[in-house]
Amino acid sequence: MDMSTADFSGLVEQAGKLREGQVGARELVAASLARIESSRTVLNAFRHVRAEAALAEAEDADRRLAAGERLPLLGVPLAVKDDTDVAGLPTLFGCRGELAPAPADGEVVRRLRAAGAVIVGKTNACELGQWPFTEGPAFGATRNPWSPGHTPGGSSGGSAAAVAAGLVPAALGSDGAGSIRIPAAWTHLVGIKPQRGRVSLHPHTDAFHGLAVNGPLARTVADAALLLDVVQGAHPEDLHRPDAIDASAAARRDPGRLRIALAWRPPLTLTGARPHPDVRRAVTELAEALARLGHHVEEARPRYGLIGLGFVPRGTAGVAEIAALHPEPTLLDPRTRTAMRNGRLLGGRIVRAARAREARQHLRIGAIFDTYDVVLTPTTAAPPPAIGTFDGLSTWRTNATMAAACPYAWPWNVLGWPGVSVPAGFTADGLPVGAQLLGPAGGEERLISLAAQLEADRRWYEKCPDPLITWSAPVEQ
Repeated sequence: MDMSTADFSGLVEQAGKLREGQVGARELVAASLARIESSRTVLNAFRHVRAEAALAEAEDADRRLAAGERLPLLGVPLAVKDDTDVAGLPTLFGCRGELAPAPADGEVVRRLRAAGAVIVGKTNACELGQWPFTEGPAFGATRNPWSPGHTPGGSSGGSAAAVAAGLVPAALGSDGAGSIRIPAAWTHLVGIKPQRGRVSLHPHTDAFHGLAVNGPLARTVADAALLLDVVQGAHPEDLHRPDAIDASAAARRDPGRLRIALAWRPPLTLTGARPHPDVRRAVTELAEALARLGHHVEEARPRYGLIGLGFVPRGTAGVAEIAALHPEPTLLDPRTRTAMRNGRLLGGRIVRAARAREARQHLRIGAIFDTYDVVLTPTTAAPPPAIGTFDGLSTWRTNATMAAACPYAWPWNVLGWPGVSVPAGFTADGLPVGAQLLGPAGGEERLISLAAQLEADRRWYEKCPDPLITWSAPVEQ
């Protein structure tokens, strides 16, 4: 296949062309599957591909379109992360071994199908979503379309790579400590971490003790907003049920003049993390663009306190609970087995105490929104690391290296509040970096409006990785 046929059209554009009869669903899905297969040896974005089933579903979508049926995503090819149940496929979540196929779609996949989307496959994720890279013995290394020698981030790295490379127009990821926002930053995408409960995680009711959420990865704010609108909503068994929003309308709305806090200092991580000079330059330029657009931007800092005490028990207990379902624990990464042991020690009473602290954390950290409307930070402190950076590291070294590179994202998972990562630019070596817009509970619409205004000014969607260079690049195995 000629890699120059990579399709960087987005979700809104593809859905519109299908409605207007300018293209057929089978054509779009077949082209997506061909790109997935052609990119497999370099990018390795997918764990499972539903080629035969997806083509059959696309042909059915064409019949429905011809009969006049209209749904938001009827016939559009999409991908979901390998922590999401798709009926008939195992939910391996980055692990080695064998698991029985999921008997039913998860709620978010049910909503995608109800909107007419065609699920072409499940994308790679690191083991149980623990790290900001997408590598492991179960599937190898997923690589960054902008530079195959570097990671696309994690844990939603497969979804990010698939969208950034034009394999699919958008994809779902999940975010328990930045796992949507970090790969969005490192692949030049928009990634939305919604309010806790905005998108159902069912059959999980409180995944990772409230840290994890599902959300979109896309090249534009409008595409991400459309996907969020389609998948938002609770399952009857969900614990968290925020009021509905209209993300697409927000993407078309002027945000007004906002007060924006530029926060360079991350919460305490004991690593002395500071942003890389290229990250600081890119985020500074984005802050200057916001000021030029009429917003009041000044440096400030949320009062994070010892928020890590509310994160570590919940995260490790969540790993322990999910890992305990694996039939062959000896196949898990040694770092996962360490997290399991820690999670069992920190579970129960300590997790309950950590959850009980959340209300006080909302008050202390949320006080910044008495003065400001939005908090702006780098999404990560570092550009994307090289493939293999974390190979062979101990648990402590992995956590320390991860905390130094990615200190900014995880506090908003503890709070359960929304954030949007947007492209901020590139390093001198051409590696993407991002900035995140953070808001209080239920604040997605304002963040989306601001991101859309920035996008109209900075036009980041015009920059795409060169498929002829990227997908044919030599890769050392």
